[in-house]
Amino acid sequence: MSRVSIETQQAWVEFPIFDAKSRSLKKAFLGKAGGAIGRNGSDVVVVEALRDITLSLKEGDRVGLVGHNGAGKSTLLRLLSGIYEPSRGSARIRGRVAPVFDLGVGMDPEISGYENIIIRGLFLGQTRKQMLAKIDEIADFTELGEYLSMPLRTYSTGMRVRLAMGVVTSIDPEILLLDEGIGAVDAEFMKKARTRLQSLVARSGILVFASHSNEFLAQLCDTAMWIDHGQIREHGGIEDVVRAYEGPEAGNHVAQVLRELERESV
Repeated sequence: MSRVSIETQQAWVEFPIFDAKSRSLKKAFLGKAGGAIGRNGSDVVVVEALRDITLSLKEGDRVGLVGHNGAGKSTLLRLLSGIYEPSRGSARIRGRVAPVFDLGVGMDPEISGYENIIIRGLFLGQTRKQMLAKIDEIADFTELGEYLSMPLRTYSTGMRVRLAMGVVTSIDPEILLLDEGIGAVDAEFMKKARTRLQSLVARSGILVFASHSNEFLAQLCDTAMWIDHGQIREHGGIEDVVRAYEGPEAGNHVAQVLRELERESV
């Protein structure tokens, strides 16, 4: 068996609702978790954020997650990272996990960009020595210049994204769990960032990537999984899954992207 792997068996993630009499509270939980409301074995009212998740991933797998907001994609990533434990079933992860859910997590607005490079790297499991060795290359990528010596609170949103992207894409993960949170940067830098993300994916053992961009999924992944109301609705080729989820037009677009990528690789 490969040293790097992800195995879940009939895994559920449930969040208890302690004040079950409050209809508005139940609606609020349901809206955030995207699951169904039920009762667990102790007869406690819960939101079933993930239901009966069974999957097996090995080194080399590249899986894209599709589904509407609140369907359970981010919850699944958090289950696979160990942030959430299954309330039922099991989840066994072998390998060093790099969870990339919120580009701003692990950054301090009161310290400089340079210092935040180190802090964010430590958050992602790197050592201080490793980050110091990468700091000049990361600085060049961000194109932030003298701003790197200034506190993060002086940065625009786009500048913060640049800094976070520079750090995130400098690591060498065994398991990369990526929730796309990019958008507040200019088009030219986005192109540069996506090229760097592709390099990051190539260095990772397993990728699980949640994105609303079918084109980006086609570039980075070789299979897709449709998450719907906390369950795996379909798992297979990207074109087939997108066609089932969004319809023929979206499926045809993915097929065209895949053909173009194949021509470029020849």
